[in-house]
Amino acid sequence: MSRSVLLQLARDSIQEVFEAQKTIDKTHLLQEHPLLAQNIATTVNIYLEDELRGSSSSSSPARSLLEDVILNSKKSAFEDKNFSPLRTSEYLSCEIELILRTDDGVLKERDSAIIKNNKEEIHVLRD
Repeated sequence: MSRSVLLQLARDSIQEVFEAQKTIDKTHLLQEHPLLAQNIATTVNIYLEDELRGSSSSSSPARSLLEDVILNSKKSAFEDKNFSPLRTSEYLSCEIELILRTDDGVLKERDSAIIKNNKEEIHVLRD
């Protein structure tokens, strides 16, 4: 299943911090997806095992959707005062929820973890 452009942007934003380099080509994204230039307020929530692990919101649509998703993704992962900064292992196991507050209403989208935690028990057969 492919990830939406916005959820991929949220993941890429967090990954930029882990890699300590700019990897998001904003110009290309705006050319490919002109709607990213619209000012839309967002919320990015990070969940680990269905428990909130970080969150960041914009109170008003002051930035482009592109910039707002990038900013709130990084803030939810690394600057939420209620949680320690996200670790790489948590990033791989987290789900990301993106909420857009548009003139037409609220839109929500949630991304599953990159690596799913398999909690099934492993039974060892004895001779």
